[in-house]
Amino acid sequence: MTIGCPECGALEDIPPLTAHTYARCRACHFPLERRSGRSQTAALACASATFVLLFPANLAPLMYVHMLGVERSSLLSSGIVQMWNDGWFILAVLLGTFGIVLPFIRFGGLVIVLAALRLGRRTRGIGALFRWTTSLDIWTMPDVYLVGCFVGYARVTQNLTGTIAPGGYCFIAAALLSMLTRASLDRRTVWRAIAAENELPEHEAPLSCTVCDLVVPMSQEGRPCPRCALTLRARKTDAVVRAAALSLAALVLTIPANLFPMTTSMQLGRTHSTRIIDGVYQLFHAGLWPLGILIICTSIIIPVAKILGMAWFVVSVRRRSRRHLRVKAHLYRLIDELGRWSYVDVFTIAAFVPLVRFDGIAAARPAIGATAFALVVFLTMAASRAFDPRLMWDVHPRSKR
Repeated sequence: MTIGCPECGALEDIPPLTAHTYARCRACHFPLERRSGRSQTAALACASATFVLLFPANLAPLMYVHMLGVERSSLLSSGIVQMWNDGWFILAVLLGTFGIVLPFIRFGGLVIVLAALRLGRRTRGIGALFRWTTSLDIWTMPDVYLVGCFVGYARVTQNLTGTIAPGGYCFIAAALLSMLTRASLDRRTVWRAIAAENELPEHEAPLSCTVCDLVVPMSQEGRPCPRCALTLRARKTDAVVRAAALSLAALVLTIPANLFPMTTSMQLGRTHSTRIIDGVYQLFHAGLWPLGILIICTSIIIPVAKILGMAWFVVSVRRRSRRHLRVKAHLYRLIDELGRWSYVDVFTIAAFVPLVRFDGIAAARPAIGATAFALVVFLTMAASRAFDPRLMWDVHPRSKR
């Protein structure tokens, strides 16, 4: 059956694949389907286990720290609640949504879809539900939160005695299983189980859905997709303008995100402010250079690369450039996938802030730079989602709807 590549718009015929083969777009090399390591049963098992483990991970204590006979514990939401109570509402909403709320919604919805297909019950609305769980994939960040917790735990235990609590072990398991779910989920098989693909229209120009890749006649534009219920469009509305505006806003906020402190800490009456680069220096000075390199990549290199990359894409579309199309396609893929990992630094703050709270001795709280940085990451992710990569390929001779 014929499907439409979601990145370049080319129409591709995918033959039945064996267990160790994969199919990619001939124009942009986007991976259209891969069977190796994919299993719907494994995906259902991992998604179910992740959803169940999220409850103790959020309700049981995450970590303990000890100082001068005083013990402090934290829940997964403790740092986020503290940010809200301290008046950092935007930061608390962003981290709470991506780190706590959306994991329940995404994996709960995914379990419903996979279980329904397993039982052979293709109920009305299942396509739209799977579309939503697919769209929430990059915004659901238990794996990113886990890395942030590791960095925060490493920073706290440089001066304090810390232990991982039962909720921490449940969260580690949930985050790892969430990554296994992504790796084992065969989206193409799920879409085919929801509804079979159509034959290529013979007497009318084709139009492909950007979520489930279903090919329909161009006369269906503006109507819901028969399989996933997405409103069908030949190209995203105002994609270039929206992507450019969001990227520009992110560029402006990059300045305060790097110049202003991310956290403010108090130790024995002395106040210290820490910027992104200061946190990197502290990690290197403490001998935690792998974590320092990680923060450099996620907090400095990736955000800047995303803004520059989106600028390149927008200029290419405006100039109708045919140069380096495959390079731009690969870069867009990286920007869209890796953008979420820039949240490691702000999740690190959420992890260690509630643990460093000893009245009169030590305390820590987020600062204005953390909110600016969280907004930079959010805006760059929104820009890549708003952009339509097929626009870059409209000048390609093999590009179709």
